[in-house]
Parts: sequence; structure tokens; C-alpha cells
Amino acid sequence: MRTATSVLAIVAFLSGCMGSATLPNASQGGALGASFGAVAATVPVVGGCNIFPTPPPSGPTGNNWWNTDISNYPVDPNSANYIKSMGASTTLHPDFGQDPTYGIPFVVVPQNQKLVPVKFVNYPSSSNPGPYPIPANAPIEGGSKATGDRHVLVLQQGLCKLYEMWRAFPKNGGRNWVAANGAVFVMSSNKLRPNGWTSADAAGLPIFPALVKCAEVAAGVINHPLRVTFNTTQTGYIHPATHFASSSSNKNLPPMGLRVRLKASFSITKFNRTAQIILTAMKKYGMFVADNGSNWYFQGEGTGLSPHTCWNDNDLNALKSVPGSAFEVVKTGPILH
Repeated sequence: MRTATSVLAIVAFLSGCMGSATLPNASQGGALGASFGAVAATVPVVGGCNIFPTPPPSGPTGNNWWNTDISNYPVDPNSANYIKSMGASTTLHPDFGQDPTYGIPFVVVPQNQKLVPVKFVNYPSSSNPGPYPIPANAPIEGGSKATGDRHVLVLQQGLCKLYEMWRAFPKNGGRNWVAANGAVFVMSSNKLRPNGWTSADAAGLPIFPALVKCAEVAAGVINHPLRVTFNTTQTGYIHPATHFASSSSNKNLPPMGLRVRLKASFSITKFNRTAQIILTAMKKYGMFVADNGSNWYFQGEGTGLSPHTCWNDNDLNALKSVPGSAFEVVKTGPILH
């Protein structure tokens, strides 16, 4: 999202399977398959792929941000000003839900998935060139007729590469695609995109690792940070983000890659199971500022081509009572420009 998101409904009925969840695959006449391995103690596993490496015991060294517990990281000295600018009285809003057109869908494809040409028209110089292993009927955010961000996320098994596109349109029956931009991430590496490069997200971050996913909520644990948007950001980014999308030099606005954490003192005992799982992740791993959009909107899995959804709006509506003032900003690195 390069602009504010529209108001969406909220979320969360768990599918009964606790260890894995699989959407119907193409041979079953349904959506393309999205099979999940068991959730590891520290590293999420999807389609047999570790979603980024295991962090070292002493914390991140080099580039590992995605699978590190930040519950004890120091509070940023400017935290109060950041939270005020982001909306201290504004509440959380799950940007996914029961409607199958809500959320950001993804698809897991086999290693031998056919590669197809992709043309990037908005940011070709900061896009990883094609071809990409995109199925002809890959699920598109918002559906095939969507006019919004139209993200397409594809995780390739075996090679464990993640392909993400923004404003993606299939051409010639899906035999080739046109998109605003595209990014490829290797799941076995924490190598960042070059400084100044965007991705399918304004911040230059991958989208898929930060989504609240059906299977991990069913399994009872989310072992990664989430993705959150804010209306106004500043001209700067904090690694692992590599790009900004603002012309404002206001140092009290959040830079891309800023990490917010639910305060340890915020009680979650009154919330339902689904909400508790999500709020626990927000305390342990926090959320990355990933894009410009409506304040405190965070994203989860869309069901794409499946006629069914794993979410129940009533469960996640409870999260709309959590105010921005319940969060704090943690210090994770310098702001780059």
C-alpha cells in the first residue's frame, strides 16, 4: 500500500488442524496448495522452508532481525513522540478477515513450477528481474478484479525463494505478468535489499514473513514480527527496511522499519484465544512499520482462491479495543537516509 487502506472487517476462526493447515491444491479443483510444516520453536516453517535463519543465542549478529525475540530490547528515547504521531488513541485494526477478498493471500509452489516472464513498469531499476515461478491462477490481493495493491506472493519449495510483486496483472491467461515492481528473497539468508531499494512493500521488506497466518494461529504460536502501516512517515528507514516513502523530515514521525512492541504491562487475559496469540507475538516480536496506510492496520493471510476462510471476524474484533498507547517503540538501529 502506498496510500491509506480502506476500512476492512476483522478476523479469526481457527481451522481445526493444530499442526498444519492445507488449502485445496490445483489437482483437487480448488485453490493452489499452501501447506505448512509444524511451527518450529523459534523459526516459522512454511512449505518445508525455514522463513529466515535461526537467530544466534546472543541475539542478532549481522543481518538477523526476523526471528529474534525483542521483548527485552531497550525503549527508544523518542518512543512517546513516535506513538503520539502514530495515534495514541487510535486502536489496532486487523486488515484481513472473513471476507475472502480481505487480507494478502500467498501460494506455495513446487520447485519445478514453470517460470514466466514479468515486466516491471514503475520501479524496474529496484526490481529483481524475471522470470518468476508464478502460476497462471496465482491468488491476487483483493481478487482478480481488484483495483488496489494487488500483491502476489509466491513461495517456491525446494529452492526456498520468495517472489513478491506489487500491482500485479496476469497477461495472456497468466503466461506472463506485468507489475509495478518485484522482489526476490532467499529464505536461507538474511541478506537485505540494497539501501534505497523498495520491494513489493514501500519499506523494502518482504511481506509474506510478517503476515498473521491461519496455520500458526491454529497451532497456537506466532514466532515472527508482524507488519503494520501508518498514514504519515518520515524520510528514513531502519534496517532491515531499505527504503522510505515520504518527503517529511519530521523526526517524530515513524521511519520505515521502526519496530513497535506491545507493552509487557498490557494485560491480555480478557481476550479470546486468537487475539491472545496475536497480542503475544506483538509483545515478543513486535511489528515493523512496513508501508504507508491507515494507522495501526496490521496484515494477515488472505484466503485467495479458496472459497473458505479460516478467520472469524467476531474473534478479531476484540483487537480493535487495543489503543496505540499500549505500544512502545524499541531501539533496533540507526535511521538511514
